[in-house]
Amino acid sequence: MSSLPRRVKCVAKAPTSEELPSFLNSSSESEEEEEEWEPKNKIARKPRLPRKTEAKTKKTAAPRSTVARKMVKKVAIKEEIDVSLPIAPVEDNKMQLLKPKEENAGTKPKSLNRTPEVPKKMEVNSFQGRNQSSLVSDEKPSTSVPVVKQEKCEEEFAFDEPPSKKIKLNACPEGKPVKNLGGKKIKEEFEMNWDIVQALSEITNVEPWVCTNLIWLFQEENTIPFIARYRKELINNLEADALREVQHALEELRTVAKKTHAMIQKLKKEGKLSSSLLKGLLNCRTLEELDHVSAPYKTGSKGTKAQRAKQLGLEPAALSLLQNPVELNLFSYIRPNTKGLANIQEVEAGVQHILADIFAKDKDTLDFIRKLCQQRYISIQSTLAKVSSKNGNEKDIDKFQLYHEFSCNIKNIQHHQILAINRGENLKILTVKVNIPDGVKNEFCWWCVNERWRPKQFLKPDFMRLLRSSVEDAYKRLIYPLLCREFRSKLTSDAEKESVMMFGRNLRQLLLTSPVRGRALMGVDPGYKHGCKLAIISPTSQILHTDVVYLHSGQGFREAEKIKRLLLQYNCSTVVIGNGTACRETEAYFADLIMKKYFAPLDVVYCIVSEAGASIYSVSPEASKEMPDLDPNLRSAVSIARRVQDPLAELVKIEPKHIGVGMYQHDVSQTLLKATLDSVVEECVSFVGVDINICSEILLRHIAGLNTNRAKNIIEWREKNGPFINREQLKEVKGLGPKTFQQCAGFIRFNQEYIKTFCSNKKNELGSRALLTKAGALGKKKSKLTSCALQQPNPLDQTCIHPESYNIAMRFLSLIGGNANDIGKSDMQQKVNVVIQKEGLEGTAKRLNTTVHTLQLIIDGLTQPEGYDIRTDFDKPDFKRSIVCFEDLSVGAVLTGKVENATPFGVFVDIGVGKAGLIPVRNITEAKLSKVKKRRSLGLGPGERVEVKVLNVDIPRLRITLDLIRVL
Repeated sequence: MSSLPRRVKCVAKAPTSEELPSFLNSSSESEEEEEEWEPKNKIARKPRLPRKTEAKTKKTAAPRSTVARKMVKKVAIKEEIDVSLPIAPVEDNKMQLLKPKEENAGTKPKSLNRTPEVPKKMEVNSFQGRNQSSLVSDEKPSTSVPVVKQEKCEEEFAFDEPPSKKIKLNACPEGKPVKNLGGKKIKEEFEMNWDIVQALSEITNVEPWVCTNLIWLFQEENTIPFIARYRKELINNLEADALREVQHALEELRTVAKKTHAMIQKLKKEGKLSSSLLKGLLNCRTLEELDHVSAPYKTGSKGTKAQRAKQLGLEPAALSLLQNPVELNLFSYIRPNTKGLANIQEVEAGVQHILADIFAKDKDTLDFIRKLCQQRYISIQSTLAKVSSKNGNEKDIDKFQLYHEFSCNIKNIQHHQILAINRGENLKILTVKVNIPDGVKNEFCWWCVNERWRPKQFLKPDFMRLLRSSVEDAYKRLIYPLLCREFRSKLTSDAEKESVMMFGRNLRQLLLTSPVRGRALMGVDPGYKHGCKLAIISPTSQILHTDVVYLHSGQGFREAEKIKRLLLQYNCSTVVIGNGTACRETEAYFADLIMKKYFAPLDVVYCIVSEAGASIYSVSPEASKEMPDLDPNLRSAVSIARRVQDPLAELVKIEPKHIGVGMYQHDVSQTLLKATLDSVVEECVSFVGVDINICSEILLRHIAGLNTNRAKNIIEWREKNGPFINREQLKEVKGLGPKTFQQCAGFIRFNQEYIKTFCSNKKNELGSRALLTKAGALGKKKSKLTSCALQQPNPLDQTCIHPESYNIAMRFLSLIGGNANDIGKSDMQQKVNVVIQKEGLEGTAKRLNTTVHTLQLIIDGLTQPEGYDIRTDFDKPDFKRSIVCFEDLSVGAVLTGKVENATPFGVFVDIGVGKAGLIPVRNITEAKLSKVKKRRSLGLGPGERVEVKVLNVDIPRLRITLDLIRVL
């Protein structure tokens, strides 16, 4: 244990190098950054961490063992993080292993008061290469009490830690504390001059320790639904949307690193790689920066003006002007017969180009101009393009009328405005530019001449004029275009991400629409010439009848008799109408019959649902496999009816981008859009859960951890061996290894009544066959039957509790005096309340050696009623009996409606008049939202019922402006 206090001090050494403001400091680079590109055998001989440190006094504290010195050497050569210890408690008042900054500042101001300035990679890398016994000393890096006092065995010490440091893994299925997460060190494949944790934290505004944990979790191929539900203590309770944002930002950073190293290898092979260029490339954080630095060296480039000047031998003159101008004589560089050196003007121009290139690629210079721009009014302007005003389509030009003379501060511009401007520019209707005021240029040029690039010696007037010209040339020709590209790229990237996130939120809201179970439904796909397609489905989604009726060709009365007969025959009192062509006329037809009580004694109601994607699905291979004998036109009617009965199970069959709840979805990155929407579908299906014994293959493939092949293997196993008895049987399926089982098991459900009935019948069958076996009739089949009979149902399999927490759940049941067979009953809730009120949630969690989050999940699983569905908290379709016409609307009228789509500028609401009204975003205030909505932080989303007031009706343009009264 003698090495324990020494290790704590090793961690404290990392905060040194106060001179380094960031990892992108190219002017004063740390020794660690210089070491990264030396051969490993050289690095191994370096004694320890960077020598520029204010913590040197700690070196004499205790002699370091040989093993310790070797480990520190490893730290010095590591650029990327080691997230083998990404554990941190959620509670603010407890110690955080990967979050020592905030606590150090207050608990130990003298020795660790510089901790907040520690590069994140130093903090994490100091844990590299340690065994479990040495890691104990790092559990409380911010405490001033020597850790050596607490001499305990590893297991005892771990149990005394805060509950949130105890995480669950395959190695510790009961959720016991783990020091080393799998024993794996994570090292980024491509190292850069910036720390990936710090960069990720700055981009996403997520705490560094959470980013560290997420990097490890994603590296271990954990899915977002699994992390969001079963690893809350590691991610500070982040929601799935935030996890997706971190994942996307991490992928972007790794893409930059990968492309940077590909460029380095290319330039090295071509012999163009210099130390300054290498430094500049490794400092790049975005693809725009990488493109700016590497553009002059790309294959096929004719070279920049600076490169051509360097080829003429003018680089020494340019450097001399900055460092030793007294001895500089530009006339000595004149070569009358050489183009570019023929006279003094050409020589000065060449020197100016070289200096401008140096200024434009200096990190401090770029940082200054970027910071300056943040303090000034930078605007983006759009005007009507001259070409479009002459040759453009008037209809298209009118669409962008708001942006013909548009100007807005880049800090205040809305995401949808950026996307609209970009679309107009792509259509060559708009001309867009970024306006940076002249004051920025003037202050920048003064700073460069008098501060950053001030010569070390006195400059002659001609040289001073040349220096000023070089700075102005650098700004006008290189820096200003770079800033414009960066601003446009950042605005577009943020707008695209917001658009995709909005699409994802809308999709989630639509998928989680509450199902309408226990009733037969008639689906209607409206049409004129080809008739309206009908499909009646049973309460279990079985197709009972399909037909075609012609309601809008003069045969409406005769067809009404057929519809009434079908509704009475199948006891169906709910009609679902698709919102496509002829929807309005079909709705009016049914509303008229309902008002006349034509379908008596049935009390018929109807609702309108989106049929987006129904026609695409009806001709898909999945639809052909599911309904092989049905005409594609009739399949769409079946799909429309099922969208109300079980929206999630039906909508997952359709590609998400065809569901139609997005904004500018065709203008954003299609890769990002598909990845996000697929992730949202996976999240919704997983959180709702599926019954493994009755769900379809299409639904099953969207469960976290599963894919098409694994879902197919599960269905084949089920068809071959009968229903699954418990979650453990999933391990017998081909392709479902430990990792896949860990990811998907918590989202698989089992109907306990069905399983108990099946097992009872199986035992009876086994008993009868056992008698025959004694008579020698079955012979070798005895062992197989016995093996099958050994499988027993587990009541916990019907809950959201993960199998890795079953042991804790059983101990909790023993603690409260409950029985697993009482899950979901009122008695269980009472017993849980008694214990929690007595000991509290944290006290109970500590007693069970688990985390508060895990215990809360266990309590939810035990107390939720059997068959609980999270979608019951969401809105159901809006059923109606009458219709309102557009002409009937009047200002001030109060109506109820259903949200169709949500955008950054407002919410579109279907109020039953055939045209959706818009609630501007300024009219959606927090006071008008329900407490549930505030808690979800979703605002308004598709499917929600609202009460609105009509503010304006524009009949010629068919536009309705609404005000939100309240959410129903």
